[in-house]
Amino acid sequence: MAPPTPLAIATSSTRRLVKEEASYHKELQSQEARLAKLEADKDEDENAEYQLKQERRAIEETRAVFPPLRIRITDALHKLEDLLEGAQGNGVGEEEVRAAKETIQQAKDALSQK
Repeated sequence: MAPPTPLAIATSSTRRLVKEEASYHKELQSQEARLAKLEADKDEDENAEYQLKQERRAIEETRAVFPPLRIRITDALHKLEDLLEGAQGNGVGEEEVRAAKETIQQAKDALSQK
């Protein structure tokens, strides 16, 4: 089996970063739902203030992940676009080019959201 091309490596790296960001968005939604539930039930638990504080801190930490992650996605996207531009017409497989183009679109969509 031939080693992966630089285009394939850049494609999978960009795809992984986009999935990672989606995962953090899911985690943030889950944390915000837990916070809302804790705020609604805080009268029933004497430890509620501590739990609210912990949950708010976790949300802040999750939100802090997004700016550097977006920078990494942007860098990976530029690298992938450059490699794709250089790879077209240089014997790179059609499937590999198609996967790179799909990943570029996914990364652009991810960056255009919030």
